[in-house]
Amino acid sequence: MKLHCFAESGNAYKAALTLTLTDQDWEPVFVDFFNGATRSPEFRALNVMGEVPVFEDGDLVLTQSAVIQDYISSKSGKLGGRSAAERRDVLRWMFFDNHKVSGVAGPLRFNMNFLPEAKRNADVNAFLAMRLASALKVMETHLTGRDWLAGEDMTIADIACAGYLFYSEPFTFARTDYPQIDRWLDRISARPSWKHPYDLMPRGLTSAT
Repeated sequence: MKLHCFAESGNAYKAALTLTLTDQDWEPVFVDFFNGATRSPEFRALNVMGEVPVFEDGDLVLTQSAVIQDYISSKSGKLGGRSAAERRDVLRWMFFDNHKVSGVAGPLRFNMNFLPEAKRNADVNAFLAMRLASALKVMETHLTGRDWLAGEDMTIADIACAGYLFYSEPFTFARTDYPQIDRWLDRISARPSWKHPYDLMPRGLTSAT
């Protein structure tokens, strides 16, 4: 199995970490995003959306991190919930992540760290920060008295919602502001095969910005 990725991508990290925590045999294929690789005709032929991650398992090609996570979970029989009800709850939190957490944290982190300073818009970033804080408060409340977002053990929903929260670049998220989220992230990173994104995938930039 191959994952087209680069370490700065939180969405790629979700897929890479799911592969790792389900003990799959896979290899990263570096995508030079910062030098325009996702806009090339070759990459667009692989994924018309022009995004990472792209996952290959033989002749099967999948895009979008949640779809890739779902496939890996189904193939491995791990991290997908223990019942149909848990599975629906897993999907509920993954949809929440796509819309409210990663869908906001990703652009905000990119704007604050990787976009040229002259193009950074303080009003846009303030709006995104407000949206992210609202979503994180929902997670903080839900995790009170719970170890995991869905069910009694870690699932791909936890990996999805945590994906961007392990990055150290500033994007208005501080673990100390969210003690329940902080403990939850510690539980995820305590898994023996867990790795930080910069240790799991090839870097596009030589150092964190």
